Amino acid sequence: MKKFVLSKDDISPADYTIEYKDLLNEAQLDAVMHDTGPALLVAGAGTGKTRTLVYRVARLVESGTDPSEILLLTFTRRSAHEMLRRASHILDERCQRVEGGTFHHFCSKLLHQNAESIGYPENFTIIDASDAMDAIHLIRSRIDISKQKKRFPKKSTLYSIISSSINKQRSIRETIEDEYPQFISQLEKIEEINVKYQEYKELNYVMDFDDLLVKTRDLLSNNDKVRNRIASKHRHVMVDEYQDTNALQAELTQLFSSFHKNVMAVGDDAQSIYSFRGADHKNMMRFPELFEDTKIIKLEENYRSTQRILDVANRVLEEAREKFDKKLYTNNEKGDLPGLVKAANMNDQSRFLTQMILNLREQGNELSDIAVLFRNGRDSFDLEVMLNKKEIPYIKYGGQKFTEAAHVKDVLAHLRVLLNPKDSISWNRILMLIDGIGPKTAEDLFFWAHQNGNPFRPQNAPNISERYLTQLKALGDLFSKLKKLSGSVPEQLQAVVEYYSVFCKKRFDDHPKRMKDLETFVDISGTYRSLEKLIEEVALDPIEATAIETEASKKDENPLVLSTIHSAKGLEWRTVFLIQCLDGIIPSGYALEDEDQLDEEVRLLYVAVTRAKEQLFITYPALFQSRYGDYFSNPSRFIEDISDELIEPWLLVEENNQQAQIEGEQKQLNN
Repeated sequence: MKKFVLSKDDISPADYTIEYKDLLNEAQLDAVMHDTGPALLVAGAGTGKTRTLVYRVARLVESGTDPSEILLLTFTRRSAHEMLRRASHILDERCQRVEGGTFHHFCSKLLHQNAESIGYPENFTIIDASDAMDAIHLIRSRIDISKQKKRFPKKSTLYSIISSSINKQRSIRETIEDEYPQFISQLEKIEEINVKYQEYKELNYVMDFDDLLVKTRDLLSNNDKVRNRIASKHRHVMVDEYQDTNALQAELTQLFSSFHKNVMAVGDDAQSIYSFRGADHKNMMRFPELFEDTKIIKLEENYRSTQRILDVANRVLEEAREKFDKKLYTNNEKGDLPGLVKAANMNDQSRFLTQMILNLREQGNELSDIAVLFRNGRDSFDLEVMLNKKEIPYIKYGGQKFTEAAHVKDVLAHLRVLLNPKDSISWNRILMLIDGIGPKTAEDLFFWAHQNGNPFRPQNAPNISERYLTQLKALGDLFSKLKKLSGSVPEQLQAVVEYYSVFCKKRFDDHPKRMKDLETFVDISGTYRSLEKLIEEVALDPIEATAIETEASKKDENPLVLSTIHSAKGLEWRTVFLIQCLDGIIPSGYALEDEDQLDEEVRLLYVAVTRAKEQLFITYPALFQSRYGDYFSNPSRFIEDISDELIEPWLLVEENNQQAQIEGEQKQLNN
């Protein structure tokens, strides 16, 4: 038999149109040029991780890899789209054909394509956390817990227990013993609710976010043909923010790359701060064990902060017990020493911040270039009062997402029912808008509709009360209209909004603002190709804000930023204030007995410090005031022993005392 050896079509480095060597530092270039086999990119804060990924995508495409054979998994669709947009800008439009998105989006796509293999119809719907809690509440109400002598968990706690169990791949018992020991006596009932919740979703053809990961994992693990088809299609797999993956996502990474073995995980173990969501920084530590012959590349040159800020960050990270060794450095100017500000009390802390912020503004700094970071949302309450007194505009990160607002969920429920008539959660929501219909009547109507009649003609149900017959007929007419408008997403949404306006006015005092939200929703709905896409994408990637939260009472300059540290990850500002840096807050009192949790608290402080570009102030009150009383506090143990050579103590002095001190010194000189 004769053999013919096919040469590689890949172009040589000399033929590249992009000057990679001139545009990237040595470590970045190493990652961009990595060819085959597994690689772990340990990217410190501000070291150009995104830039490296963008150039790697461009380099792979320029080398001859079919863009559709590249899978780029990120933690928001927005970041994937932005990376591919930038790659297209530096190379060409081929980069837009790269498969990019979140784990949940990619898994949803695979499950819809393989719905028959998992026993689901192709039109199954995805429910968000709020809808999942409503379903759990419905199941909870059907179980006799009235005889329980001890407190039984609420729907939100039950959802957290079930979701944590799935994401961390542990039993319900292990989850309760570790995270919710106060409910261990209720274990049997909680396990029963979990079983019934899983059955409920199967029966109603709905999936929650966790199901998307679990069912994809099961599909690929149990079906070699499907796994090989999917894995062989993706010649290169890249996962961004790998430190934030949970056990399921780490397993999926292995499955997606199981054919070609060309996988690159990118992340910073020192920025893993989401264990409460199931994220496990150990996924990064274990990566070289899971993927044989892994090449480890470290990005340590920082392009964001001054060296003096990085010196504090490096010192903070020394407190971590388990980590990849790295040391951030920069060619930026050295900068000012970060300040450590001890205030007498919380009020003085707020006075310092407001006065310092106004001083910075007078020096030409934009308010939007300044951020105040804190551990918990409540930590900024005293400051917010002071900001309002000084008329300093601010925005607080971490608000309600668009699709979590009640009026938006009400409208979406009608569209979800149109797509999936078995979605009892949405049926329950839209029926209970009608005057006189409660949970029992809503459940009876749903049962009748799916046993004996047309679910879209609820007015035909027997024994309907005259109180709500007219409204049920209006609902039936709405569904008839929606079917006629099939194919036009904006027109369908507009029809629901018009129908819903009556209920909105009855339910909410601020209904004009809520209706403005819905009008905006109609305007942007034309960007979705189909109703199925709209429903799925707003569930998986919710729009951030609503008119209720963002509509300003008057035009003003861009506001100061207040943010929890968790919400600030990935962002940066010229000047950063970190407030309430106290033992018991950072680290949290709940973490003191757990080494893993204490390590995460170190990482949380590291994330806060590395948000600052030029100026950093860490503040704390000597006297801490809470609803339980006032007590003397201690600065965070993570900063208490940092040398004055790295962080400069600041003393707050009252204006009158300062004048007296100056006069006293002048008097001594005269004598």
